[in-house]
Amino acid sequence: MFAKFLKAAAAGALLAAAFGSAPAMAQKTKLTIYTALENDQLAPFKAEIEKAVTDVEVEWVRDSTGVITARFLAEKDNPRADMVMGLAASSLLLFKKAGLLEAYQPRGADALKPAFRSADGTWSGHDAFLGIICYNTVEGQKAGLEPPKSWKDLTDAKYKDKLVMPHPASSGTGYLTVAAWIQLMGEAEAWKFMDALHQNMAVYTHSGSAPCVQAAKGERVAGISLDMRGAREKTAGAPIEVIAPVEGVGWDMEAFAIVKGTKKADAAKKVADWAVTKAANELYSKYYAIVAHPDVKNTPKNYPADAEARMAKVDFQKMADDRERTLAEWSKRYESKAAPKN
Repeated sequence: MFAKFLKAAAAGALLAAAFGSAPAMAQKTKLTIYTALENDQLAPFKAEIEKAVTDVEVEWVRDSTGVITARFLAEKDNPRADMVMGLAASSLLLFKKAGLLEAYQPRGADALKPAFRSADGTWSGHDAFLGIICYNTVEGQKAGLEPPKSWKDLTDAKYKDKLVMPHPASSGTGYLTVAAWIQLMGEAEAWKFMDALHQNMAVYTHSGSAPCVQAAKGERVAGISLDMRGAREKTAGAPIEVIAPVEGVGWDMEAFAIVKGTKKADAAKKVADWAVTKAANELYSKYYAIVAHPDVKNTPKNYPADAEARMAKVDFQKMADDRERTLAEWSKRYESKAAPKN
């Protein structure tokens, strides 16, 4: 009888241990990640991260580059994010300068292209995005225009009220474009160019892809916009050309970093290790033509063949350092044509 009791008690203990450990095994670390990834990328990225790092649950906080950058800086004394991912490297350099990023060199980061690695590990890039021109050939012909080859072609008076571009304070594409013009042309010449461009501008949108969408629909003749949106719209049948102007195109990279002081640093480091892998770069390449890993290539249909060759030599630190001053000057001159904010 006593032996049966012991046997039953042992079985009960094992059962209790099994059930008692189940919640602990299922428990995940919730990581709050600030991002400017496009909305259609959020679910696939979350799924792949959680598949690779099974003890992590991703909680996105998503907005445009300018909004996320401003929010993160406003929270600097009490950060609410554990990581930043899919945000412009020029923004991360601002955060680094403010001492808000944790130095961590992800395992395998040395395999990435040099431009996508920071020396101290405070950030790593995963893909590049470019500012190009989406030109509607049908609407252009109606206006008596030829496809532009140069940025300065857009100052032709025939473009009056027929151009659209992203607002640089809201959109990463907008800011990288303005910053590149300043670096390519020099301050004085760049502002002179933007003054002339402003005369032809219908509106400054708060999205980097919206100008190309408007051009694709024939609402505008041309939109300064995101490279991948241009390829996508043309592939969908829009009568547009995707043009990388001869002077060079501005670009930035989407990058990730760990927030200094997060209590979830161990989990964030696991995600960072995943983010530099070839598998992660294969995910990025579904959305971007240029990614950090040299062995991953997936050029989309209708992507401009000369785009990578025309990427301007950009000083990202200067982009970061000059951001506040540049945006203040830009807003003083051109804010009158900004689209209403939602």
